[in-house]
Amino acid sequence: MEAAAKPIIKVAALCGSLRKGSYNRSLLRSAIQIGNESVNGMQIEYIDIAPLPMLNTDLEVGGTYPPAVEAFRQKILEADSILFASPEYNYSVTGPLKNAIDWASRPPNVWADKAAAIVSAGGGFGGGRSQYHLRQIGVFLDLHFINKPEFFLNVFQPPAKFDSDGTLTDVATQEKLKEVLLALQAFTLRLQGKC
Repeated sequence: MEAAAKPIIKVAALCGSLRKGSYNRSLLRSAIQIGNESVNGMQIEYIDIAPLPMLNTDLEVGGTYPPAVEAFRQKILEADSILFASPEYNYSVTGPLKNAIDWASRPPNVWADKAAAIVSAGGGFGGGRSQYHLRQIGVFLDLHFINKPEFFLNVFQPPAKFDSDGTLTDVATQEKLKEVLLALQAFTLRLQGKC
């Protein structure tokens, strides 16, 4: 008898960096490829936060939001879980990421009861402080982050993890990224009562 196919979960992938050459954006590109090709039952879609205006409640008119915000909120609402790539700016999350989080938390909060995971790349601690702040923010949002595995990547420590085109080439790092995706998938299904 064949094993039952896993339900397909939709993952919204958000990068806190707006820079095209961002290592965190490269991590998401790799995660999308790994998730869509190697994790049965997972579909990851990159959601661009660059078009979002700065949060200003004066832009909320008659219970509606600006079109870019409405479109973003709908993508988050439709997702089963969230994958954040969160660079560290001044020991915390980036302004653009916090802005996106705040827009999607406006009533009704579209983050609530979703599973989430965080990956980060940078120097030193590999973006770790931003992850801890993001976890704190998630408490208020009712986001449920996986606890393990944690993923912090120091991109400046040899050997090189990315090629000159920004493609993640380090096999061990690719495997760690896949472990995060598998944990996110399992936790999402558990929260949904599907496993």
